[in-house]
Amino acid sequence: MSDSHAMSVGTLYVVPTPIGNLEDITLRALRVLQEVDFIAAEDTRHTRKLLTHFAIRPKQFFSYHEHNVRTAGESVIRLLQAGYSGALVSDAGMPAISDPGFDLIALLVAEQLPYVVLPGPNAAMTALVGSGLDTKNFSFHGFLPRVAKERRAIIEQLRGRSETLIFYEAPHRIDKMLADLYEGLGNCPVVIAKELTKHHECYVRGRLAEHQQLLPEEMKRGEMVVLVGADPQWDPHVTQNHQSVLGEQLSIAEHVAQWMAEGLTQKEAMREVAKARSISRRDVYRALLENKS
Repeated sequence: MSDSHAMSVGTLYVVPTPIGNLEDITLRALRVLQEVDFIAAEDTRHTRKLLTHFAIRPKQFFSYHEHNVRTAGESVIRLLQAGYSGALVSDAGMPAISDPGFDLIALLVAEQLPYVVLPGPNAAMTALVGSGLDTKNFSFHGFLPRVAKERRAIIEQLRGRSETLIFYEAPHRIDKMLADLYEGLGNCPVVIAKELTKHHECYVRGRLAEHQQLLPEEMKRGEMVVLVGADPQWDPHVTQNHQSVLGEQLSIAEHVAQWMAEGLTQKEAMREVAKARSISRRDVYRALLENKS
């Protein structure tokens, strides 16, 4: 690849790397990493372990991460324009997915410079297939915002969606994230994928209402993939059916009972009835007490 740098612009190769098991790297990825003139890595210390394992000695090797996207991006552009070809790698998986590589791809498009994306490992797709949730309809949302207010606002926008929702999350934020998902989406099925492709790979399955018991402290290590399944209780058609029942003068107690028959706890059912009727949960509770007396 370096032979032609004097004649034309270089090409940037977007190279996925293993998300755990080093055997998942492709022969093509190894060849590209061996032949390019430079490698831009999210964390050079992390990537050097991979390169050392496969006896690859990069000609030029520098970091490209969220804190130097401008300066490192300019360096990549200059090298490509000078005819040198390079590779972009992240710490694991496909660069540019929840990764600053996105900025570099956008810059290449703007500069009309050539790039080639290699297929390879990806944590989100691996977890989706292994989750047992719907794989026909899904959407990926990466890492939710760290600020609680911003995180909850996005979750609220996802309420009622009929596809599998896929997120990434760090271990020190997983508890707050799951609690916010439960509050915003209801008692949907959830799968947490950990240590994918590694010896201790596991899928933790349950419902969002169980979020406090799903992950013991010793399991809160490493980045996780969180998948939330679509649940009938949030299906817009189901909600519409409940609204139509109101037209038939269903009592508050009967309305709560109908929600509970679909799998909600009494507390969750009371919340849904309160929302549907535009009344407070206290009013729903009072109506239930009066119904028992």
